[in-house]
Amino acid sequence: MPSIFITGANRGLGLEFARQYAAAGWEVIATCREPAKATALNKLGVEVLALDVGDPDQVAAIAHKLAGRPIDVLLNNAGIYGEDQNFGRIDVGQWERVFRINTMAPIKLAEALLPNVLAGRKRLMVFITSLMGSIADNSGGGSYIYRSSKAALNAAVKSLSVDLAGQGVTALLLHPGWVQTDMGGSGAPTQIPDSIAGMRQVIDHVHPGQKLRYLDFRGKELPW
Repeated sequence: MPSIFITGANRGLGLEFARQYAAAGWEVIATCREPAKATALNKLGVEVLALDVGDPDQVAAIAHKLAGRPIDVLLNNAGIYGEDQNFGRIDVGQWERVFRINTMAPIKLAEALLPNVLAGRKRLMVFITSLMGSIADNSGGGSYIYRSSKAALNAAVKSLSVDLAGQGVTALLLHPGWVQTDMGGSGAPTQIPDSIAGMRQVIDHVHPGQKLRYLDFRGKELPW
């Protein structure tokens, strides 16, 4: 039975990832900050663990708890948008918070759980990013905090993919599309189950040793 570790699994994309992978027969380790309040997640019957990805002590603790357990797919899904990020009123505190969650946390979690991934069969690390992290695609401006956090994540994952290639680890950057989540809003054109089903298809078709790709949920290559 393949295994997957999912962050930010209490709602939105993370919850649907947990639901679909559980339905497909995978061993699912789903994490969120407050498991006791994650009613929908707990109903799935998957393993639910507490994790605030922005807390280094909690990251270290979960790595210790999972020591020796293989993880086939590490799915870094947790992320936030932030507030006050248009030019002239950018909040530095918000910028630091968003970078800590969107950029630093996925890489630090990848460091902490590398032994688990190396023990798995797929050795795959997936990072949920955004088209808003694309520098080439940015014609709208604004959203300084969110855009820069995802662009920085893309750059960091590029280095990770190079550094871990020799150990047989494959990395993948995925854009879920503009989805009907709390972040995307009800007017978004893509529904959550469709986005997740698409990303699962992309993940399923990753082959060992594949060079880093930046793709959307339909498998379309995105401009860096």
